[in-house]
Amino acid sequence: MSVPELNAAQQAKLQLMQEMEIEMMSDLYSRMTQACHKKCIPPKYADSELGKGESVCIDRCVAKYLEVHERIGKKLTAMSAQDEDLKKKMGV
Repeated sequence: MSVPELNAAQQAKLQLMQEMEIEMMSDLYSRMTQACHKKCIPPKYADSELGKGESVCIDRCVAKYLEVHERIGKKLTAMSAQDEDLKKKMGV
């Protein structure tokens, strides 16, 4: 179904969902940046560039953060699908 085929209420709901997703991704990025910076970069900078160890630490930290985010997303999607199935079976 294309966007023009949606009624005003559906378009408003879609817009709200898109805005919420952008907000959630922005929050994820902010939290990830803060957590990985705190974990991998010492409070007092010795150089203007990241060292090899710092770069590797940040790469691993970001990869773990994104992997966990993906796992949680899949789990929530599965739980939501199960909830929808249960609602259908109950006739709600």
